[in-house]
Amino acid sequence: MKLALLLLGAVLLVLGALAAVQGVFVDGLQRSGRTFLSMMPILAVAFLLAGMAEALLPTGFVERWLSDGAGVRGHLLAWLAGALTPGGGLLGMPLAAGLLKAGAGVGVLVTYLTSMALLPLLRLPMELGIYGARLALLRIAASCLLPFAAGATAQLIVRLTRA
Repeated sequence: MKLALLLLGAVLLVLGALAAVQGVFVDGLQRSGRTFLSMMPILAVAFLLAGMAEALLPTGFVERWLSDGAGVRGHLLAWLAGALTPGGGLLGMPLAAGLLKAGAGVGVLVTYLTSMALLPLLRLPMELGIYGARLALLRIAASCLLPFAAGATAQLIVRLTRA
């Protein structure tokens, strides 16, 4: 978390300096403020959702259904939940962070996050309308196994780095 903050801070300093040199620093601040105000309700709901999920999910449920020891059923549940998560990363990432704190397995969470990124079912009608059924269904079919592969790979990396 600290590394991410440092990297983002460095990027902000560079972009701020560029904006100052080009005379658009104040405009950048105003745009940032408008974006912040428009996103705050969504972020507040996302963080509340993550906290509630972490508090409400019994440890036994997380261990049985969402730990890396849950096996295929944990990955299947994560795959389905990722595909059904509305709002993508805005809701899914804080939820995944809450589940991680509640004891969910890294492999299961990587399956969830990858499914959320590749298979959002709420996006399907838009895809069908924009580029047609054939390409939309081919993209989904090609993407279906990737969340499982990503989760299994993450689980393997965790095992190997613990050894």
